[in-house]
Amino acid sequence: MDTTFNPPAELEQHRSRALKAGAVGLVLCVAGAALDRDHFFRSWLTAYMVVLGIALGSTALMMIQHLSGGAWGVFRRVFEASSRTLPLLAVLFIPVVLGVGSLYPWAHADLVSADKVLSHRQAYLNLPFWLGRAMIYFAGWVTLSMVINRLSKAQDDGDISVNMRLQKVSGAGLVFYALTVTFAGIDWIMALNPHWYSTLFGFLMMGGQGLAALAFTIIASSLLVGKEPMNHLLKPSHFHDLGKLMFAFVMLWAYFNFSQFLLTYAANLVEEVPYMLARLHGGWQVLALFLVVFHFAVPWLVLLNRDLKRTPSKLVVVAVWLLVMRYLDFYMMIAPEFSSTGQNLAFAGGEHGAAASHFFFHWLDLAAPLGIGGIWLWMFFTQLAQRPLFAVGDPYLRESLESTGGH
Repeated sequence: MDTTFNPPAELEQHRSRALKAGAVGLVLCVAGAALDRDHFFRSWLTAYMVVLGIALGSTALMMIQHLSGGAWGVFRRVFEASSRTLPLLAVLFIPVVLGVGSLYPWAHADLVSADKVLSHRQAYLNLPFWLGRAMIYFAGWVTLSMVINRLSKAQDDGDISVNMRLQKVSGAGLVFYALTVTFAGIDWIMALNPHWYSTLFGFLMMGGQGLAALAFTIIASSLLVGKEPMNHLLKPSHFHDLGKLMFAFVMLWAYFNFSQFLLTYAANLVEEVPYMLARLHGGWQVLALFLVVFHFAVPWLVLLNRDLKRTPSKLVVVAVWLLVMRYLDFYMMIAPEFSSTGQNLAFAGGEHGAAASHFFFHWLDLAAPLGIGGIWLWMFFTQLAQRPLFAVGDPYLRESLESTGGH
């Protein structure tokens, strides 16, 4: 058995394939941007939010693990590698900045002056302040990831004094994460329709990110479980832990979404109802029902099975499916705000009633996930290969590896 916990050589193959796929996707995105600029920005934003959710969700789970411990700490290196991709994601945010004029109605002075709601929110929704907040978000996320990863490396080198510091940084970091993810969701998604708001939106973002991170961690770990050193050390109980967490986050996602819908229905406010109506007409209701069934009901029923959660080859199928559902969930949040040409409907008059959106799907909606996802996976595998697959300095590592599940 490999006692150094070195990553397997097969990681280089995964890294190379991801880079090639990402290059193809980026070439298609460049072509798409030249042919249909508005659609490119909308497709890029959708795919970007999914991948960013994996990295941020992994960062949050990494901090939770430092605070709580538990046998699922054997997956800590996957969380850490995902978190170290945040500098790349800061660079990949540039197209969103360049597309502000195509995506957000508040970026147009003529629309702001003609719309009372936009005028009222101009103090918050203006380009300098929007860019400044984005810089704070990324600076904080990257710094938080760097500090925790640096302390984790020091722990591997035998410095036991960092154990308490890891917990303190993680506790403060979770507060910062919750606040910044909430405001980032408002800035980058909710502001697509500045007439609508939801006090639950931050919880939706955090719940979705946790689910995406768990699903990706299961997928990444399933690639490693048949190789040294994972094949001798990872047990069905470890995947069972991740499966139970994923089951909990599936229910959490459904609870937050249903609560948001129920509160909107009960309040029946003119500012909120059009958002829901746009997603219940024009073909979007089919996607809404699809998400209810296949983002919640089916995964919930499947994950009730204990044997499935203890079998990586079966659990990974559910994880892959849930990542697809995460993309469709973001597509449902973003795409109905646009016409089939990719133009934000607020540009046509500010109300959904003035120009209804009908369901559409563009080839760029496949190219953007391929490009962003491929390049991000290349960076993830690069980071994963730089450290042992287990946190050798973790004082609870032996206990975690010997865990057989349960309490």
